[in-house]
Amino acid sequence: MTLRASTLQNWFIPVSLIVAWQVLGQAGLAPRYLSWPGAILAALWELAVTGELFIALAASLYRVAVGFTIGTASGILVGLAAGIIPGVRHFFDPLVSFLYAIPKVAFLPIFLLLFGLGHASKISIIAFSGFFPVFVASRHAVMTVNPLYVWTARNMGASPRTVFFRVIVPAAAPHLFAGIRIGLAHAFVVLFAAELIGSKAGLGTIISYGEEWVRFDLMFAGIVCFAVLGFVSDRILMAIRQRVLRGHLVGTEEGALP
Repeated sequence: MTLRASTLQNWFIPVSLIVAWQVLGQAGLAPRYLSWPGAILAALWELAVTGELFIALAASLYRVAVGFTIGTASGILVGLAAGIIPGVRHFFDPLVSFLYAIPKVAFLPIFLLLFGLGHASKISIIAFSGFFPVFVASRHAVMTVNPLYVWTARNMGASPRTVFFRVIVPAAAPHLFAGIRIGLAHAFVVLFAAELIGSKAGLGTIISYGEEWVRFDLMFAGIVCFAVLGFVSDRILMAIRQRVLRGHLVGTEEGALP
């Protein structure tokens, strides 16, 4: 099967569903709360003309970018330290195990009380949520590094700093990116929940407004923006991963991708 035929086959079902959704919606055969694609595009255009869409996108993107960066950086640093230093591992392992299963949005009222209704509370809860999967992946990544790599580097006279940056970190990198990807998904989930409470701008605010005023087209417009923003962010992360792990992915299906 040629690449073009395969691409057409992959897109056939999604496009068919969207066309059927549009036809049924315009004909009045779909439930009212399922705004059809044409109405959603019109709502997006309405938000774009008034400028609300760009304000909401900027606010949400700022919160998720800063929160995700802080959570990822702290998760990697603490996770790598926990994998190498037993004292750090013994301190954080019980704490993370205790808190990991708790939905992080449950802590949102605490963050609102500490940081108020502005950006700080949203960024903090996103960073807090993203820390855990990245920490777990980083700790596990270091613990699974083949000891032969470390012993070989030490026998060749490599310093502890060189062993860490030239052996441990590259060997742990595939697991690190797996945790970072999960953390990115958590960031968008928590962002949506955080913007529903006491937020004056953001995609979550648009969704909440559409639900409150029975504007299902606006509600779906906000959901579509969330989906696009998350998809683009994930694709960027995967492109960075493929570039950084080019040597690791040689001979794999991912390494064969353009």
